[in-house]
Amino acid sequence: MTTPIGEPLPLDAQLCFSLYSTSIAINRLYKPMLDSLGVTYPQYLVLSTLWERDGQTISAIADRLALEPSTITPLMKRLETAGFVARKRNPKDERQVQVFLQPKGRALRSRASCLTDALLANSRLSVPQMVALNDQVLRLRAALTGGDAE
Repeated sequence: MTTPIGEPLPLDAQLCFSLYSTSIAINRLYKPMLDSLGVTYPQYLVLSTLWERDGQTISAIADRLALEPSTITPLMKRLETAGFVARKRNPKDERQVQVFLQPKGRALRSRASCLTDALLANSRLSVPQMVALNDQVLRLRAALTGGDAE
């Protein structure tokens, strides 16, 4: 596609819009399943970080999700009230709050596999294609943020 110099690209030719609208589509796909699991998408992301490594601090979770700790704290309170996690002061540093999965939060991990299954089925991509696409997006994110692709 060629666009005259100085002219903005059509919307569908802009990568930022493609990523944004795809993210919205994925959230719409996930919503009914997340509702049945009893969590919101941001809460699912928090739980996912804890499934990777339990007992993280609020700050570490916020860093992993590229969010501010002040954004994570209300999510954490709701997850704690729902019985998914427990917050505890770090005995080595009272200023830090660590978050630990409760049995209900651990059990949700296997039930959440429906999200990946639905994404694969609806995307019509093979597993290797989905992995390759994710790798490309991670490399793009790393390039834009100056970080490492994970």
